[in-house]
Amino acid sequence: MQKTPNFIGYHIRKWYCQFEDTLANETGQLADGLPLRKFVLAAAIANPYAGKFSQNLDLIVADSSALGVEFGRRIKALFGEGQVESYGKAAIVGISGEYEHGNAFLTSAFADPVRDALGGGKAWIPSTGKRGTPGESIDIPLAHKDALYVRSHYDTMTVQFADAPNADEIVIAFAFGSRGRLHARLGGLAATAISGSDGLR
Repeated sequence: MQKTPNFIGYHIRKWYCQFEDTLANETGQLADGLPLRKFVLAAAIANPYAGKFSQNLDLIVADSSALGVEFGRRIKALFGEGQVESYGKAAIVGISGEYEHGNAFLTSAFADPVRDALGGGKAWIPSTGKRGTPGESIDIPLAHKDALYVRSHYDTMTVQFADAPNADEIVIAFAFGSRGRLHARLGGLAATAISGSDGLR
């Protein structure tokens, strides 16, 4: 069934946001500095290709930069500029769609406006995806936004959405972290050492 667009060319049924604050690690050690705040912003969006194959995926890709701008606006309002050190993205495709439909939402056209809203991000954004039903959980990988190989910021946020995705929907999600893992102690490139780097070393 064709659904009436309510944002550019997309039909967005619902927006979601989830926070979690970690004050101590798994063995009870209090945070070495500020607590770790993780945040997810997601949207349940009608899949225009549900139940059919199309070689061209422009109904998803063409307006995805505008969707990224809206994600960025909402993220900045909820999380604040300058408070994000890590990020990741994900898609859960309802069972009437293809995994490729989710990937079509997650291209750089969508992601670059989110980077801009955060004041820039030099590293590529880790991502994942799957097909699923309402309540499906997904682990969203996180990595430092300015340098991929900062080991302290390798992390995951597990999320689920009780009523999404419907069979003809795709949930698009962006996750963020305010710092690295509590008591990270595996060495490697330090977050404090990456100012001015190209983000890819």
